[in-house]
Amino acid sequence: MTAATKWQTICQQQDLIHDSGICALLNDEQQVAIFYLKATNQAYAISNYDPIGKANVLYRGIIGSIDEDIVVSSPLYKQHFSLTSGLCIQDETKSVAVFKTRIIDDLVQLKVA
Repeated sequence: MTAATKWQTICQQQDLIHDSGICALLNDEQQVAIFYLKATNQAYAISNYDPIGKANVLYRGIIGSIDEDIVVSSPLYKQHFSLTSGLCIQDETKSVAVFKTRIIDDLVQLKVA
């Protein structure tokens, strides 16, 4: 197994909140916002840091969609960040890190470098 294929267990699936976000620590230092969509049984993870509001708040945002893109609305200034690309819809010069996720045996895992 190489470093590029390392998965880190973050929590159990039962810790996720349907159609909402939670915050977790990755590698005991980086805050990650994890969102769970019950309809698709899919988890998404992005950095919790809002680069426009300059605060760790994105897990408190509201999930929605713009066109075909699943987004979270920042609770501070309401910019939308794509949960799949990390791009800010209103300002494409801003983005957040995106982490691949998987749920295996009720464990939520993030791919780490």
